[in-house]
Amino acid sequence: MGKKKATTNNKADDFLQTLEDFTSKENWDKFFTLRGNDDSFEWYAEWPQLRDSLLPLLQASSPSSSDGSLQILVPGCGNSRLSEHLYDAGLRDVTNVDFSKVVISDMLRRNIRSRPEMRWRVMDITKLQLGDESFDTVLDKGALDALMEPEVGTKLGSQYLSEAKRVLKPGGKFICLTLAESHVLALLFSSFRFGWKMTVHSISQKRSSLKTFMVVAEKEKSIVLHEITSSFDLLSLGGNNSQGSGMCEALESENQIRRECNNGSDLLYSHEDLKLGVKGDLAELTGGRRVKFTLGGQGSNFSYRAVLLDAQKQTEPFVYHCGVFLIPKTRAHEWLFCSEEGQWQVVESSRAARLIMVYLDRSHNGVSMEDIQNDLSPMVAQLAPRNDDESARIPYMMASDGIKKRNTVHEVTSSLTGEVVVEDVVYESTPSNPGGLSPSADLAFRRLVFKRTEYLIQSEALLVEDGEIIDQSQKEKTNNASQSKRKGNKKHNQESSGPVMKVSHDYLASSYHAGIISGFSLVSSYLKKAESSGKMVKTVIIGLGAGLLPMFLHGCLPFFNIEAVELDPVMLDVGKDYFGFTQNDRLKVHIADGIKYIRDITNSESSSEKTSDAVSETQSTSSNNAEGGTCPDILIIDVDSADSSGGLTCPASEFVEETFLLSVKRALPQHGLFVVNLVSRSQSVKDMVVSRMKKVFDHLFSLQLEEEDDVNVVLFGLCSESVIGESDIPESAVILEGLLKCQRLETKQSIIDATNKLKCWK
Repeated sequence: MGKKKATTNNKADDFLQTLEDFTSKENWDKFFTLRGNDDSFEWYAEWPQLRDSLLPLLQASSPSSSDGSLQILVPGCGNSRLSEHLYDAGLRDVTNVDFSKVVISDMLRRNIRSRPEMRWRVMDITKLQLGDESFDTVLDKGALDALMEPEVGTKLGSQYLSEAKRVLKPGGKFICLTLAESHVLALLFSSFRFGWKMTVHSISQKRSSLKTFMVVAEKEKSIVLHEITSSFDLLSLGGNNSQGSGMCEALESENQIRRECNNGSDLLYSHEDLKLGVKGDLAELTGGRRVKFTLGGQGSNFSYRAVLLDAQKQTEPFVYHCGVFLIPKTRAHEWLFCSEEGQWQVVESSRAARLIMVYLDRSHNGVSMEDIQNDLSPMVAQLAPRNDDESARIPYMMASDGIKKRNTVHEVTSSLTGEVVVEDVVYESTPSNPGGLSPSADLAFRRLVFKRTEYLIQSEALLVEDGEIIDQSQKEKTNNASQSKRKGNKKHNQESSGPVMKVSHDYLASSYHAGIISGFSLVSSYLKKAESSGKMVKTVIIGLGAGLLPMFLHGCLPFFNIEAVELDPVMLDVGKDYFGFTQNDRLKVHIADGIKYIRDITNSESSSEKTSDAVSETQSTSSNNAEGGTCPDILIIDVDSADSSGGLTCPASEFVEETFLLSVKRALPQHGLFVVNLVSRSQSVKDMVVSRMKKVFDHLFSLQLEEEDDVNVVLFGLCSESVIGESDIPESAVILEGLLKCQRLETKQSIIDATNKLKCWK
């Protein structure tokens, strides 16, 4: 019997090691079936370690039931013995819920005779079928951790916490036993702000390298925002390991937010915060009230960033009592919609007493406006001011996509990339006018778009009149290219009247390109030495796109040798024919797999003989290995993902796997710089990538160009143990400024301005 049980445990433990999705009911049913009903499984912190901290906390609680018993809910109970220990300690009013019918059946059979008063129910903890304010304590032992899978994001965790708060009575406690990963703490701390008092305890464990933390949130009747307290010394805890230091950082960050809010600073509130009344009675109109908040969660398919604005002059004759204004992602960063002054202008033009501005993002791509409105309507109704006319409807208004003119120049289908579109556009609201152009002119831009991620502009370039920037030879090359006909291509006739427009290669239309180059300030001392000594700096860019970044670097940093690696040969054709991309002795393209390319560099460096062979075999446009097998000084990853369902839009997940990052570090010299353009709307995915890079590289910096855009971040990894700090960046930026040979001064300035936003992670 014992031997059979051990075998079963091994099978279950082996299965647990391969369990990729901790949110899957089917996976847990299989695990508990293998485990058996007599063998409990404890995630962490077993009863001997928990007892002394947990029991006094529960026994000090004030029961609200008529019989004086403390009503406890244990969500995601699994087959842990925690509930049994509580029962044996005299806390008998315990309700256990889990979505696995297998484990609930096993636990019921195990306890029905010895603990008859304990309840077991099959239930999804994100949709609890329990009454409001029905429990004194919700005791979570690893349930939130299991729901917070990086690939899933925060949706399930948010839904679960909303339910936990709903079923707690006033004065009740939410007790969460957690390993305190950064993305879990970020959600946990932000979900219990107004009307909650939070304390964090550390559970001592003798045999485990992982520490368990107990976060306690007590439900108050007031809406005071307290700082989070802790029962341990933060300094001693942070010095122990990365887990402890992560908890210290999370506590300090959250308490800083709370202090700033109590001092009058702006805060991104939740819908629940507003319903609590933290910004006053929303049923009443208050002239000039402006509140930034998030919408979504329980019962909603999506989450949204929003701003509520009550018209500054409530005496105006309003057309609408309350209105909703939807803003597409492409226009969210325009002054009119992202600045407070601009938002008040929108309110005035809408003729609404209260306007709720809702910002759409990449998560809403492909969703119809009808579905968006249906999702928003019940939430918006709760935010509308009191109105005597009960039949009054809440109108939905929407900003256009911001494009004044659009002309499709070229379409082609690639077996690797799918449908590819080149289009010329004129925006309704243009960026600051590049020097040398007529201020009254409509600026035109050429864009490269992949249909698989149509919402993401792959490349964008300023179009200028032929002769202004582009020389005659470039004009002839482009004209010749425009006359070529390729099989499977669909070219569109352009208007014959007016000047011929060409791509400008000394203007950065994409702000993240400026961000990438700003990171060169981190190695500007080395770049200066290389330029002064006549040494060429080898720069490898994985992902050609339309070739705009390589062309810009080629023009403004004449001591750079640039190699672009592109998997899809169609991209090279598109770059040459429609974006003026050209190769020469300082700029070459390799048609190759970027992962293999870097690993080949690493392998070739192990043998000087292999390196010598590679030098003689490499061609200017090649599917072979890296030229010369020599280490790049700078390596840039700028590729999109063919499958963004895992939360990563850029780059493909293979480029941020730890094995690849280690290959990169081996391929780079001590002075080397590794750059990743990271695009993800999932904070947990971004945290995961940052964590991996911090583990591999000696120093890590990041840059988020626009404060309102938390999707696009550029990461910079350095290999040397000695590196500049944030305080040294201004001086390094001056060196970089002297190296940049930009024809447009405003382009150089945008790069240098971006250096001010570089943040040191490690």
